[in-house]
Amino acid sequence: MSRIEVIPVPGIPEVKQGADLGVLILEALRENSLSLEEGDVVVVKQKVVSKSEGQLVRLSEVVPTPAAKKLAKREGKDAKLVEVILREAVRVVRAGHGVIITETRHGFVCANSGVDQSNVGKGLVALLPKDPDASARRIRGELEAASGKRVAVIVTDTFGRPWRIGQTDVAIGCSGIAPLVPYAGKKDKFGYHLRVTEPAVVDEIAGAAELAIGKLNGIPAALIRGVSYTRGEKKLKSIIMPPSRDLFR
Repeated sequence: MSRIEVIPVPGIPEVKQGADLGVLILEALRENSLSLEEGDVVVVKQKVVSKSEGQLVRLSEVVPTPAAKKLAKREGKDAKLVEVILREAVRVVRAGHGVIITETRHGFVCANSGVDQSNVGKGLVALLPKDPDASARRIRGELEAASGKRVAVIVTDTFGRPWRIGQTDVAIGCSGIAPLVPYAGKKDKFGYHLRVTEPAVVDEIAGAAELAIGKLNGIPAALIRGVSYTRGEKKLKSIIMPPSRDLFR
């Protein structure tokens, strides 16, 4: 067993469109007397990734469609916000209790297509990155080029769960780390052959990072050290349940 450290990285300034997140993270690490080590995992919150990529929409410029107006009236939501939610969705899974559950273009099933009004400024909403895996890959490249260390990067967001109240952070993009740890075919300590066990290590790391970062502290990144993981280039999409195996579709 190894000791795992989860280290918040404060000091990253307000992120603007075009900002180089790798540079900002490295500067914040130095300000906190930290440096990257071989095998570190850097967790970056979706919001700053979206801001840096210009994934923001001003609601005053949105013209809602009749469908958006109808759904907004039914769910007690702003029609312009609902219009943005529908634009980001490939389908509406279910709506009720003021919540719109959609499937995004990425394949994520989540509330409001991941469209978020918090921490973006009055009148603005943030969309998910267009390609979170590419975002993670770009940030990782910047970090590795500057530090000379091989690291992994995970982009995270907050999702609810259908069977539980409350939310937790999960990975929406990754680079340099295999998303799953396959235990199938291995034996437990009693000799039982595991058949389907595959911990989603990227989600476990995302949840651990959120414990250190917190929701209201304005800290958009964390350094995870000591995690045993397999390096890999599989995309986050590889752990999205395919329709053929989705018992709830």
